Parts: sequence; structure tokens; C-alpha cells
Amino acid sequence: MAAAATVTAPSRALLLMVSLALLTAAGATAALSTKYYNKRCPALQPAVRSAVARAVAADPGAGAALLRLFFHDCFVNGCDASVLLDGDGGEKGAGPNAGSLRGYEVVDAAKAAAEAACPGAASCADVLALAARDAVSLLGGPSWSVRLGRLDARAASRDAADASLPGPGSGLPSLVAAFRAKGLSARDMTALSGAHTVGRARCATFRARAGAGAAPGEAINATFAAQLRGACGADGAAVAPLDAVTPDAFDNGYFRALVERRGLLHSDQELFSGGSQDALVRRYARDGAAFAADFARAMVRMGNLAPAPGTPLEVRVNCRRPN
Repeated sequence: MAAAATVTAPSRALLLMVSLALLTAAGATAALSTKYYNKRCPALQPAVRSAVARAVAADPGAGAALLRLFFHDCFVNGCDASVLLDGDGGEKGAGPNAGSLRGYEVVDAAKAAAEAACPGAASCADVLALAARDAVSLLGGPSWSVRLGRLDARAASRDAADASLPGPGSGLPSLVAAFRAKGLSARDMTALSGAHTVGRARCATFRARAGAGAAPGEAINATFAAQLRGACGADGAAVAPLDAVTPDAFDNGYFRALVERRGLLHSDQELFSGGSQDALVRRYARDGAAFAADFARAMVRMGNLAPAPGTPLEVRVNCRRPN
């Protein structure tokens, strides 16, 4: 007892740093719970939703950006907010992310609101999970109870992002395999692909599909292909909506477009191309409620993806850098 009384303030700070460094995925993400912040930070969810609502009101595209951020985070080493970290060699510089991922400033605002409500309590990973759910809801899509209690990674890997994230040219077998590797079913994959009912893509990701470089037998509506070629012109940086009819509404329009052979990306149309997912795509196209329910369930399952055991974790104060 007497020895404990002699611990100095610098020693306490060092002990805290060591404790943070020793937090690992083995015990930190074992039991996510919808009640995790009930006592720790009861104001967290309203604070995050308010920040997301302001962003989506100013720019509906911010909602799609947040949803994509969450997907790109969880698919690379689990839902650990590693995609938010700045720095060379991180996920932001990976091929699927560089120059196209956005919404970081919205997460910053939501995290600042969380810190104001309860300093040091809420992880960036949990803030991002809530922001993605709120973005979908604010765009007219479903809501769901988010399981919380994630911690934040202290490092990010560009190589892991390049290796893990499916690309716009992926075929159906590789899409199914990529999701199965994460413990997600083909049904989860198809439902989660419905996130493309909002947002836009750069012409560089689909120009070949719509033009002379299209693969033989490429499944695309001829009129739609001509429209895309006109929209892109010579500028690969131009963008087109993933759902041309309701680009800022979270509905089942994406699946109706696939049935009409109007999928923007090759990887989109692969879900409806004479393969195993055709029947499910048809169901979602005619039944928006079925899609919404499956999407919400798949988001919960994807949100359960955890970092590998032994990963150093913490609650970051600034989502862009480790403490």
C-alpha cells in the first residue's frame, strides 16, 4: 500500500500509455453490444446523428461517402477505423481509395461532437459505424441497432487495402469469394452491393464497359452505354450516378437497373448476368422492403468484422492519427 502511494504523475502517464498499447483485439472486440454506451456516453448517438444530418442536408453525396468509408474500413483488417488514419503507407493511398474516398471531415465533426459529449469514451470505429447507419436512414433507407464497443487501430496498411477490396472489374466468382473470406455469404454480398443505389463513380472505373473496350458479350443496355460515353467524353475524372434514376435516395433502384442491364460498373452487372444471384436481384428489384431488411442484417454482420488477435488498439482522440 505504501509503495503505491509513491507513484508519480509521469509514472501514471507511462502506465496509461503501456495499457493503451497492450489493448488487443483478443479482448477488446469480443462482445459488441447495442448497450455499450448507455452509461459511458448516452449522448453519443444523438451527437453523431446531428453531425451526419448537417452534412447530408448540405450534400446528399456525403451519405454515400460515409457508407463507402465504413465498407472500406471493415473489409480491411476489420472495423477498426484504420481507413481514417493519415500518413504514407496507409489505406488512404491504396488504389481503391486514393482520390475517391471522401467524408473524412464528416467523421471528424461527428467525433468532435462525441468528444464534447463524453471525452475519451467513443472510438472512431464506433463513430464511423453509427455515421454509416445514420447516413442510410437519412437518405430514406432502413435503420438498425448498431452493436458498439469497437476500438481503433494504431496503424493502417496500404498493401492490405489493395489486396482486400474488390474492384469495379470483379467478376461474380471473385466477389463471392472476397465476401466469403470475410465470413459473409453471397446473399450478404448482393444485399451490401445495394449500397450502390446511392453515390457516383468516376468514368475511369466504367469507361471500358461502356465503350469500344468492352469485353465480348458485356451485358449492358445499348442506349445506356451510349449515354455513358457521352457523359464521360475524354475526361476519366468525370462522374456518373451509380443509380441514374434516384441517385440520392436509398431505395431498390439499383436492382431495377441491373434487371434492365443498366448497371454502371462491371462488378454491379455481374450480380445479374445469368449467374447464382439473378433470382435474388429480381426479388430485390420488385420488393424494396426485402432488400432493406437484408441490407440492414448484412450491415450488422459486416460491422462485426474484428481486427486480428494481437492488433494494438486504442480509443483515438483524433481519428486521423494514433494517440
